[in-house]
Amino acid sequence: MKKSTVSIVKYEHPLESVRKAVELCRGLEDLPSNAKVFIKPNIVLWTRFVPFPKWGVITTSRVVEDMVVLLKEHGVQDITIGEGSVIMNPKDTETPAHAFRTLGYDVLKEQYGVNYVNVFERPFEKVDVGDGVTLNYNVDALQSDFVVDLPVLKTHAVTMVSLGIKNLKGLIDISSRKKCHSADPEKDLHFMVAKLANPMPPIFTLLDGIYTNERGPSFDGRMRRSNILAASRDVFSADLVGAKILGYEPSEVPHLVHAAHDRGRPLDLSDIDITGMRIEDVASRHEYDFLFNEDNSLPMPFVKKGIQGLSYRKYDTSLCTYCTGINGAALAAVAQAWDGTPWDDVEVLTGKMMKPTPGKKKTILLGKCMYQANKDHPDIQEMIAVKGCPPSPKSVVKAFQQAGINVDPAIFDNLEQMPGLYMKRYAGKPEFEETFFKVA
Repeated sequence: MKKSTVSIVKYEHPLESVRKAVELCRGLEDLPSNAKVFIKPNIVLWTRFVPFPKWGVITTSRVVEDMVVLLKEHGVQDITIGEGSVIMNPKDTETPAHAFRTLGYDVLKEQYGVNYVNVFERPFEKVDVGDGVTLNYNVDALQSDFVVDLPVLKTHAVTMVSLGIKNLKGLIDISSRKKCHSADPEKDLHFMVAKLANPMPPIFTLLDGIYTNERGPSFDGRMRRSNILAASRDVFSADLVGAKILGYEPSEVPHLVHAAHDRGRPLDLSDIDITGMRIEDVASRHEYDFLFNEDNSLPMPFVKKGIQGLSYRKYDTSLCTYCTGINGAALAAVAQAWDGTPWDDVEVLTGKMMKPTPGKKKTILLGKCMYQANKDHPDIQEMIAVKGCPPSPKSVVKAFQQAGINVDPAIFDNLEQMPGLYMKRYAGKPEFEETFFKVA
């Protein structure tokens, strides 16, 4: 069996470092000049209102532009950049447009004739990805001849790592994304993510590790300047190597285990050739998990604050991306609301799988799915339901206040401002450069 090749290089110079990574793994070899190419960066989220940490969260515009230049040098003319960022209001088209402009994609269009699309403004096609699972994919990517997959090299609080395969989740529609966060213990998030690459055209993957992210995938992680690029014509091989670079054996990562099984591939990298640098020369452990107490009933920051009278259970794979955002704000608001007085034995449940704990006096069911799963549960003494999908900020505030937790509504009124609060972590650190997210 022919081995896949993965290249690892240090990022040192614009264009030349990406060129080296591509050439070492023969990433564009045999790509015809008349190919229709789709570039998939990672723009996991965006806000128009404040600067926020993009390092290790969003694919650098530096790498995107360098790939465009290499494709143009190869003679490729038909290039489209596409992404479906997580936007709380699906009808909001200005935020994705603002992201594309800010990241310089309009300049790429002007200079190189590149198109860019918000996938939510484009058609989707229903596709069987295997094992009876169907998902709706963006047609621009599906109908391309070749996909250039440009994820960030980062860990993920639920999937452990977020690399080439996981990055393709940005190409499916909202209903499919929610479907991935199933309550089915067999066909769970890991099972679904493993299948995302199955219906795609040939994929070249370049992991952008100029900046990496510990406890990602978002702005509340800890970013590092790592200067690593890893690339392959095989997305699964790229992800195995990426996991190792982040400090994880692929056998530890559930969706990679599923993907290996589906492909009949080993997880030990025995069928992969590494070119350029060695994994051990660049590997660095990046933690993925947000810590909770022993029984997962309270985040460790709550424990350290001495919070009592509250059980705020740890998220699971069924908590979808859209409830995750509001859940993060709720956690911040609860922490701020603590004044040292124990609350009245309140429990907060999220996702689709959690069940109430007998004896709790008040149970907040956060989100439509949690409400549907437990609305008639006999162990609930006082149910406080938040039914939206995702819940509205006002309904979340009302629920917590009804439970006796006086959260500040301003936190929810200013959700778009929250990412900017994390900028202070990187103030005065010259290695965190905004220029990596601009196109000259």
